Amino acid sequence: MDIETLTEAMHEFVESKGWLAEDSPKQQTQRNLAISLVLEATEVLEHFQWNENSSQPDELADELADVMLYLLQLASFSNIDLGEAVMAKLQKNYARDWRP
Repeated sequence: MDIETLTEAMHEFVESKGWLAEDSPKQQTQRNLAISLVLEATEVLEHFQWNENSSQPDELADELADVMLYLLQLASFSNIDLGEAVMAKLQKNYARDWRP
């Protein structure tokens, strides 16, 4: 599935919950989305707190999906083409010297 399709599905979900309304208690701002993204990423870490591997792959998949949804939404609200950003970052990383 491509990023555009995922982003559209995310927008439909957010709209269906009323989170784009100005009076929403879950206001979708860049700041709030960035905070939520980090909070969800820490939930991924919980799966590895005492183990090298997750013992709950279905729950890990849910947390990874939450991270992706917030990332897609933050990129969209920031007018960033995430696909282009990833490719540009990869090109920068190819040019980096990774030796210590």
